[in-house]
Amino acid sequence: MKIVVIDDDPTGSQTVHSCPLLLRWDQAALRQGLRHPSPLMFVLANTRALTPEAAASRNRDIVDALVVAMAAEGLQDHDLLLVSRGDSTLRGHGVLEPQVLAQAWEKHFAALHATLHVPAFFEGGRTTVNGVHLLHGEPVHTTAFAQDRLFGYGTSDLAEWLEEKSAGQIAADAVVRIPLALLEAERSADLLECLEALEHNQSVVVDATCPEQLRELGVAIRRLQGRKRFLFRSAASFLNGLVDSGPLPLGPQPLDARGLVGLRRRDLHGQPLPGLVVVGSHVTLADQQLKSLLASERCRGIELPVARIARVLEGGSPDFLLHDLEGEWRSQLERALEAGLTPVLFSSRGELEFGAGAAAAARRLRFGMELASLMARLLAGVAPRLGYLISKGGITTGTLLVEGLGLEAVQLEGQLLPGLSLVRPNAGPSDPDPLPVITFPGNLGEPGTLTEAWRWLEGL
Repeated sequence: MKIVVIDDDPTGSQTVHSCPLLLRWDQAALRQGLRHPSPLMFVLANTRALTPEAAASRNRDIVDALVVAMAAEGLQDHDLLLVSRGDSTLRGHGVLEPQVLAQAWEKHFAALHATLHVPAFFEGGRTTVNGVHLLHGEPVHTTAFAQDRLFGYGTSDLAEWLEEKSAGQIAADAVVRIPLALLEAERSADLLECLEALEHNQSVVVDATCPEQLRELGVAIRRLQGRKRFLFRSAASFLNGLVDSGPLPLGPQPLDARGLVGLRRRDLHGQPLPGLVVVGSHVTLADQQLKSLLASERCRGIELPVARIARVLEGGSPDFLLHDLEGEWRSQLERALEAGLTPVLFSSRGELEFGAGAAAAARRLRFGMELASLMARLLAGVAPRLGYLISKGGITTGTLLVEGLGLEAVQLEGQLLPGLSLVRPNAGPSDPDPLPVITFPGNLGEPGTLTEAWRWLEGL
């Protein structure tokens, strides 16, 4: 059975290893991914960077392409589990995407019995208890993540959150809850009975405080495969429960942290090539991590002033003016590399004001993508000289992989630190020594985690 994960940014593989992350979804790419020996396959939708309408369209396109690829590979719907991977702090199109995926899937196959929402992410301190989602034990709606300009919310009760985010289409009192007690090994028969009773694509929220509980859920889902049809909206930890309950559990990753660091590229004389750190995320935690990293004398900050960039984009002759600015920033990157320092390319802190409403939200997303594309162009200019890349922020990372490095797929090698993955393209004749990339979620870690990752890669 293949677990296909449609990921709303490129960081959702942060608890697994040895599997592909597809950066496109044409037939050749999807068929190659379905043939990969790993039980997991990720498809980067990057929908957190899109408006609701564009996100819905992209999800439909991916499902339509996936169905054709499945047919070409002789796969039936019961040969596959479909997961919509989203943010463990509940940002993103967390209700829209599974709704659209369900509609697109049911166009080709039988109706679904339920959509299970499983946002627990243990490596990041995200748990769910009594239907309430927590971050380090605190209701997640009390944290800064709930104040997100685009994806904010007012409750940590997942049933109420579903009602809020669906504008009342999903009634909180109609949501089925799977409590911790039902996920104990001795209650496996009761869990099966609960899952078997689900009908008409009911919405289900799942409690979880440890990996064993999600493994029990995975066992039950596998036992019902072929009889019940489920869709999942989850964070990363649930993927381990699905895989480890099957015949091909992941086991330890082939390379430990030192082995992953050893993937850093070297020059013809065997000397390690310099690295680059890019920070696009604007959550408070990212600000703290950036400040910590820039305190090192071995790093040189290169700031992209977002207000100035916005004025250039909105004014006359933006291409001409931006080209001159890009030339200056590229020169700063090159001077830092020549000086033996690690350049840290970051967008200025704080967020621009775009007003309220759907039109303002669309402008905010559009500017975010233009800023990420600018960073990608700057990366492309220096990429051949780099030994590694650390990319902070999901939207930024997706754009750097696709536009900056021109990649179609990467292989997930494993985690350098908990929840912090290293990916790289497969080596080949045209690129025998591919660039390792640390995909660093905006909401992950402590204030010193970015510095810790950089020190690992620098051998400090």
